[in-house]
Amino acid sequence: MTTEKTSPTPVAESSRAATSSRRRRRGWLTFARDVVVIVLIAVLVSFLVKTFVVRSFYIPSGSMENTLQIDDRILVDEITPRFTGYSRGDIVVFEDPGGWLPVVTEAPRPPVIEGVDWLLSLVGLSSPDSDDHLVKRLIGLPGDHVVCCNSVGQITVNGTAIDESAYIKTPTADAAASGDEFDVIVPDDSLWVLGDNRYRSKDSRYNTDQPGNGFVPVENVVGRAFLITWPFDRFGLLNFHHEQFAGVSDPESLVATDAGEPAP
Repeated sequence: MTTEKTSPTPVAESSRAATSSRRRRRGWLTFARDVVVIVLIAVLVSFLVKTFVVRSFYIPSGSMENTLQIDDRILVDEITPRFTGYSRGDIVVFEDPGGWLPVVTEAPRPPVIEGVDWLLSLVGLSSPDSDDHLVKRLIGLPGDHVVCCNSVGQITVNGTAIDESAYIKTPTADAAASGDEFDVIVPDDSLWVLGDNRYRSKDSRYNTDQPGNGFVPVENVVGRAFLITWPFDRFGLLNFHHEQFAGVSDPESLVATDAGEPAP
């Protein structure tokens, strides 16, 4: 005698279908939750990296030609200088000390564009504050005596002539390293900076009538530019030309203090 197989009842089929549907919904919800968590973590990590480690900027002017070109995009190291400090020859990005940049009133953008730009800036893909910053080459550290120019048109730092022919842009090959003379001693916690496009850079020389007398407070410095990321055919590390400054001695005030003598 055989046992007859009975067909599933409509109720059982409906129950299995409902269970399968719930499982699929849970699967999609779990997947969506995981994607959101991953995106949020990625944004948070990118934000922390941008805020404390590396930032992206674009170059809005030709003041650093030919080292940097207009619309180049660069990465700026924020963390290393906090431990090692800055060196002569470094290319630094800094906030306007006051009066260096013209006041520009921009037309308001649609809220959607502002929101997208803000989100991209969080992860370093946009740099909306580039127009509020400047990029120059560091020539004088705190205490340095910087003078332009000697008999052959070179800038001197603490009495040592600097051969800048490898990186500065001048009207002619034999032109002086600066068309304007200056003789300054860099105050404590400040820097003296110049653009590589030496005759077309509104740098420390041109801002001596501002409240900071042309000096850049170290606290205004965002970091040291180290890499061109775009355009791709210019991708590469920046050259600080530290070797040109290797022979510069310490400022006299620091030498006197280290020797136990009062600083002049």
